Amino acid sequence: MAPDPSNSSSSSFTLVGVPLLEAFSSGLGTLFCSAYTIALLGNGAVLLVIGLDKSLREPVHCFLAMLAVVDVVMVTSVVPKMLSVLWLNSTEIGGTACFVQMFLVHSTTSEESGVLLAMAVDRYVAICHPLRYRAILSHQTIARIGLAIVLRSQLFMLPLTWMVTNLPYCHSHVIPHSYCEHMAVAKLACADPRPCELYSVVGSSLIVGMDVAFIAASYGMVLNTVLEKRSCWKALSTCGCHICVLLLYYIPGITSIYVQHFGSTMSVPAQVLLGDLYLTLPTMLNPIIYSMRTKQIRGALLKMLFSRKVRA
Repeated sequence: MAPDPSNSSSSSFTLVGVPLLEAFSSGLGTLFCSAYTIALLGNGAVLLVIGLDKSLREPVHCFLAMLAVVDVVMVTSVVPKMLSVLWLNSTEIGGTACFVQMFLVHSTTSEESGVLLAMAVDRYVAICHPLRYRAILSHQTIARIGLAIVLRSQLFMLPLTWMVTNLPYCHSHVIPHSYCEHMAVAKLACADPRPCELYSVVGSSLIVGMDVAFIAASYGMVLNTVLEKRSCWKALSTCGCHICVLLLYYIPGITSIYVQHFGSTMSVPAQVLLGDLYLTLPTMLNPIIYSMRTKQIRGALLKMLFSRKVRA
């Protein structure tokens, strides 16, 4: 029995890569492969150090480990297939694989936002209420926060995934993107994709808006406390680095969503590259900015490397 062409799960899609930039596929692949390698090494080092060093069990270390796990899943769900498209011209992706990739990409972006919010709250408690730090952020509280972050992403993505997978794809299956971005996929349907797009824009705006508002409030109270003490310039420097990473994560992400939904004069290659950078650049920078600037993690990593070198 021949598969039904309108059934998305029984058919495959074709990923274009970066439209109109096919001549630069090798160079783009090299850039994304380098970013992927740095992201894996950086986040892997963070997880290894936190896992092996028993002194790294503070709430901040738990949140850094969560961020590293989310980053690895996020970048791995996209870059390997992207490299096969750019380097090997292996553009076909099965329907099920496409929707699994879509689910992983967009659920991890929601989880990343949630972890960044949790880390901002952690800094607020550590600086503004240092004597109650461990009492407020107990292991049970951290576990509940982690569970809430995962549940929120699943509750957001499950309806969206169901809506996109149940659209009839009876025309073109060519996705003008380097991965299965849900709006790019929904626009291929021969039915009205606007309910999916509206749900995505409203849901993403609520999640990002809520998280950014709480992050801004947390860092605002941190800065107020630091300025009152007039002695914690290191905390000011750390907050500044964190804010830069937050801007690199949220601005490209929300811009990509709004550009695809409302239309823009931005060219298609620029839109695709913006989406790609949104998923790869923060995962590469997060372990450097958040973890390697943390004295305990940096010291534990150097100790581990030095001790191994001496033994060798």
